Amino acid sequence: MAKVKLAKTELKAQGIYYDTPRVWTLDVVHHADDRAVLSHWLHNKNTEYAKPYEKKAKALLSRELWDCLCGYPCMVRECLQQEILFPDVFDVPFPPPEKPRFTFIDLFAGIGGIRLGFQSVGGKCVFSSEWDAAAAKTYQANFGEFPFGDITKIPVNSIPDFDILLAGFPCQPFSIIGDKAGFEHETQGTLFFNIEKILLEKRPTAFMLENVRNLTVHDKGKTFQIILHHLKEAGYHVHYKVLNALDYGVPQKRERLIICGFRKPVTFEFPLPTTEHDKPLIRDILEPDCDVNPKLYVRKEIRESRLRRLKDTRFPKPYLSHENVAGAITPHSFSCALRAGASANYLLVNDERRPTARELLRIQGFPEDFKIVVAYGQIKHQTGNSVAVPVIRRVAEKMTNVLFGEITYESF
Repeated sequence: MAKVKLAKTELKAQGIYYDTPRVWTLDVVHHADDRAVLSHWLHNKNTEYAKPYEKKAKALLSRELWDCLCGYPCMVRECLQQEILFPDVFDVPFPPPEKPRFTFIDLFAGIGGIRLGFQSVGGKCVFSSEWDAAAAKTYQANFGEFPFGDITKIPVNSIPDFDILLAGFPCQPFSIIGDKAGFEHETQGTLFFNIEKILLEKRPTAFMLENVRNLTVHDKGKTFQIILHHLKEAGYHVHYKVLNALDYGVPQKRERLIICGFRKPVTFEFPLPTTEHDKPLIRDILEPDCDVNPKLYVRKEIRESRLRRLKDTRFPKPYLSHENVAGAITPHSFSCALRAGASANYLLVNDERRPTARELLRIQGFPEDFKIVVAYGQIKHQTGNSVAVPVIRRVAEKMTNVLFGEITYESF
C-alpha cells in the first residue's frame, strides 16, 4: 500500500477521543481501474455482489486495512470505520440504500442522473461504467463510487448479477444535430451491441434504455427496428415511448426515447404527465442575482444583438432564450433542451447572462445537495449529456411497481 499521508482528526465515540488518521482511496490507489474496484468492493462488501471485486481489492489493501474492513480485530472500532476509512466512499450525498429492494447496473453512467431515479425507489447499484474522466469525478463525489471505464473492454463475467440494466447509451450517432452516422460510427454506433451482450449473458429481469427521440426515425426507422429486433430476440417484452421532461416537473422541453424491457410479460404503462399546476417555470429555478458569478454576464454588444433579434420583446421576465440555427432568438418560460456541445451563449437568462451551474442542474431536476466538483464548462457539458431525473424516477416507479410491488417512495 502506498504511504498514507495522515490527516489527523479528533473523533468522539462513547466518551473516548481518538486521534486517528483518515484514509482516502487516493491514499491507497491511484489508477482509475483500481479506484473503481476498491469503491465497488467497499459498497458491496459482505454481500454476494462483492465477489467479482474481492480478490483484487484484497491485493490493493494492506493487511491492517483489510482486517478492519472485514470485521477482524483492529485499531479502529466498527462504529468509527466509515468516518475514518474511506470517507470519500461512504460520506457522500447519495449512498446506496442499506436494505435495497433490487439491484441494477449503470452503463454510460454520466453524472448519475439515471442512477438517482432508480436509487430513489430502493435500488442499489452494483456496477457502474463511464469513460469520461470529468463525469466520473462528479459521479464519485456524489455516490462514493468510481465508475469503471470503457464498457467494451470489461468482460461480462466480471460484472455481478443484477436485476435491472440501465443505460443512457451514447446519443451522438443518432442525434438530429449530430452526424447521423448510426451504427456505421466507428466508436459509438455499435455500443448498443455491448448492452445486448450483457443482456444475453446476464439475463436480468428488466432493462431501461434512454436515447434521443430521433433514434426512431434514423435511416428511415431501420436503426430502431434493428434495436427492437435484437432486444426481442434476447428474450424481452419491449415497451417504448418518447417522453418530454416538460411534462414531468422539469422546466425544460427535452424529448427523449425511453425503452423498457421485461423478461416476463407484464402490464406496463408509461407514467402520465403531471398537471399544469405542478409544472415549474424558469423563475422557480433561478438563483438570486447576488449569488451569480459576474463572469456569467455577456458583453454589452452580445446582449444588444440578441435583443434586436428577439422574437417577442414584450415577453415577461424572467425568461430563457436560445439562438436557433437560423439566428433567431426565442424567449420561453422554460428551457429548451440542454446540449453538451452548445455554444457559450446558446442559452441565456433574460438575454443577459448564462445559467449558473446550479441552475443547469435544476433544469435537469437534480437535487439541491448534488455536489459540483468540476469547472463551469464541464458541468455545462455534463448536464447537456445527462437526463431529466424526475422523468427517470417516474419510469423507475412504474417499472419497479410491476416487478416488485408498490411502496411509498422517498422524495429528493
